[in-house]
Amino acid sequence: MFQFKRPTLTLLSAVLGAGAASGQYADAVIDYQPGALSGSFTNFTLAPAALGEPSRVTPGPFGGPVDPFSPPYLNSQVVSIGSGGWLTLRLDAPILNDPAHPFGVDFLLFGNAGFVITNGDFSGGGITDGLLFGANSGLSKISVSPDNVNWYGLDPALAPLVDALYPTDGSGDFSMPVNPAISAADFAGRDLAGLRALYGGSGGGASFDLAWARDTNGAPVSLTRVHFVRVDMQGGHGEIDGIAVVPEPGVGVLCLAGAGAAVAWAGLRRCRRSGS
Repeated sequence: MFQFKRPTLTLLSAVLGAGAASGQYADAVIDYQPGALSGSFTNFTLAPAALGEPSRVTPGPFGGPVDPFSPPYLNSQVVSIGSGGWLTLRLDAPILNDPAHPFGVDFLLFGNAGFVITNGDFSGGGITDGLLFGANSGLSKISVSPDNVNWYGLDPALAPLVDALYPTDGSGDFSMPVNPAISAADFAGRDLAGLRALYGGSGGGASFDLAWARDTNGAPVSLTRVHFVRVDMQGGHGEIDGIAVVPEPGVGVLCLAGAGAAVAWAGLRRCRRSGS
């Protein structure tokens, strides 16, 4: 009777993990203009901070796990955009327009807002009233493009504010949106466990739908996929930690299953050849 050797199982896990994250986040900064920033915000102009997976942990002696009470705050984690500024990101894998996505949304943007703790317990027992600190107080505009040439703005009447709801939870799934029907008031009186119950396993972030795309005349545009997202700050300022694609239902599982089967088969052949 054959047995898989431990290195084969370890390799399988590594391949599955890598496949899950591949192409899910921004991989290049196309353009960045900081806009009107002042004070400490002028130190948060490292645009590559918005690339890759949003923050799960803040490093350093004063850091720790990122959760809705403890958002990322280092200039290596977030990039700031002031009034009149913008950030354009590219994703190698496309954002697909699919109404079958959870809550019908197609991608998520993550900032560094956090829920205010009202009971004074900052050691893990905090309670919030639903208000936010570090949130964008201005206006933001989100535009998308399939080719970095033709750009379409998302209807501002439908698109949420960038860097506000929902604060990042590093323990959650960055490809799963929070139910957009949940309001800030719904979080009032909740501790971390209560917040996560409303998040439903999500890692937070503001969610956007490609079906909201409009041309320069405000007419709806039918987009099947895009590779570029631009954040324009029209007032105030906001911080961006990352962008995540909402995956196709079942596609990631099927692809990973195929990758896992291939690795497992290779391991099986090695086991048989070695006689173990």
